[in-house]
Amino acid sequence: MGEDAETLLIRIRAALPALRPSERRIAEVFTGDPAAAANLSIAELAARCETSTTSVVRFYQRMGYAHYKDFRIDLTRAVAREELARSSMPDVSGDIDRNDSLEGIVSKVAMNETLSIADTARSLDLAALAEAVALLLAARRIDTFGVGASALVGLDLQQKLSRIGRTAINWHDSHSAWTSAATLSPGCLALAVSHSGATVDTVEFLSIARNAGAGTVAITNFLDSPLSRAADVTLTTAARETEFRSGALGSRIAQLMVVDCLFTGVAQASYDESMTALRNTYAVVHDRVVKRV
Repeated sequence: MGEDAETLLIRIRAALPALRPSERRIAEVFTGDPAAAANLSIAELAARCETSTTSVVRFYQRMGYAHYKDFRIDLTRAVAREELARSSMPDVSGDIDRNDSLEGIVSKVAMNETLSIADTARSLDLAALAEAVALLLAARRIDTFGVGASALVGLDLQQKLSRIGRTAINWHDSHSAWTSAATLSPGCLALAVSHSGATVDTVEFLSIARNAGAGTVAITNFLDSPLSRAADVTLTTAARETEFRSGALGSRIAQLMVVDCLFTGVAQASYDESMTALRNTYAVVHDRVVKRV
């Protein structure tokens, strides 16, 4: 059997960008209609994907399986899990299209984001999370960076860490981020966020920080990515982005969930200090609320 039957589809989606064209066609068959694909023989799958049986064998071995039979069994289990997860949600399917009502849009967005969070929680590497929390706790300074929607995620972490007394800086501009990364040193930490893991500016930020001697953490959807290779620790999301959702709906909510886990881990590990800081910062903000008369 593979690593974990429940996360097989998550791992296939995460592997897509790094696959060869022939293997990518195979993966897309499994992610497009996994229930039907689980019933295909190796020869049938190869014919449908216009590739060789050797490519099919290479694909399921890449997923951690020695035998196609075991791969199909785990795929069936993964499909059952997803169907069970969807059973408690509105009966919607597919991407958002031009004919959807507002009610349909709400249902589809809610389902996508709920599944992205659930998949991320199920597949998140707890050992990597613990290591990232330890790096944040030990860092005397933390720099965060991301581009586009990922910049908002970096900003969210910076604001949370600042509320518990951590020295954290978020950079909005690439050149400013790079120059700051170059001034980091051992004992500092750089954290970068990119769904694809291939955003050039973000990868450069983490690479510069690593070369300067700082610890590096990446939050990305793809473990086999340039950003991951520049990181000491990688935390992977399992977001479900479709063509319409390229605006980072599922990915952003999954990244924020990882950030919340990081922050909570740091706050818990320094409980007394963090609780005091949270009470103090809450009191300052609460005093600025307009009083009702």
